[in-house]
Amino acid sequence: MKPILFIRTLVSEAHRARIAEHFDVLYATSAEDIARTLAESGPRIRAVLTTGLMGLTAAQIDAMPNLEVVCALGVGYENIDVAHARQRGIVLANGAGTNDACVADHAFALLLATVRKVLPLDRHTREGGWRATVDMPPGLTGKRLGILGLGAIGRQIARRATAFDMEVGYHSRRARDDAAYPYFSDILSLAQWSDILVLAAPGGPATHHMVNAQVLDALGPQGYVINVARGSVIDTEALASALRERRIAGAGLDVYESEPDAPETLLGFDTLVLTPHVGGWSPEAVNNSVQRFLDNTLGHFAGRGVVSAIPA
Repeated sequence: MKPILFIRTLVSEAHRARIAEHFDVLYATSAEDIARTLAESGPRIRAVLTTGLMGLTAAQIDAMPNLEVVCALGVGYENIDVAHARQRGIVLANGAGTNDACVADHAFALLLATVRKVLPLDRHTREGGWRATVDMPPGLTGKRLGILGLGAIGRQIARRATAFDMEVGYHSRRARDDAAYPYFSDILSLAQWSDILVLAAPGGPATHHMVNAQVLDALGPQGYVINVARGSVIDTEALASALRERRIAGAGLDVYESEPDAPETLLGFDTLVLTPHVGGWSPEAVNNSVQRFLDNTLGHFAGRGVVSAIPA
């Protein structure tokens, strides 16, 4: 008999069919349907697929007394109650490494669109304008790129930056012995050094509003901030104020605190580029993530263990 799996995040019909070859699948994404599923079937559920944003609370975990394994579809797991799950003896895994390249690609798409002012120039051209009537956008060669979070995604971003002949520096929880880039002991000093600050750190309490008004002021009126991490890493009101007062030159965001609702306080700025949290989305990345989920859960139920455990 197949184990019962509860999927509580958006997964395509094709991928659900692929997963259903190995599991009896319960699927719910709205708060009401999730609560109903847990009330009706909680004791039968042995595995959960979620995301860092959707998470899994202690109460939801306790509604599944026979739960054995919880997997995050992507790398993030900030809203999964990891401590409570470990207390219950539940195995935890994520999709580390499955979409790193895709997120790094998107970071550079946002970076190029923001710094080279692609959207305003597109609009200007469609309205009949020509280059003589626009301000010249800056180039990237020789610019200093600061990266918050030199994990797998941060490293991919750094590699792309060096291909553009940019200098790279970083701040993480600790210096990396295997990284040749200069390390900054705090985000403020990194922002002061940087022309462009790219955020690739995990979400959660440790990074909440790490990029605040002081950091944005350190970045300065010629500086740009790009966020492919979590919306909570930037103080939205501080960013709106910095853009309004031209205390920074621009921003590119794939994530924001209000998501999935649009960030209303930011919508009026032509120095801002927005995308709807698609940095880790591509056919290749999603296929990789689903396969990693299967590798993790099937490994668990076969006694081999998971492939990418959430670190203790």
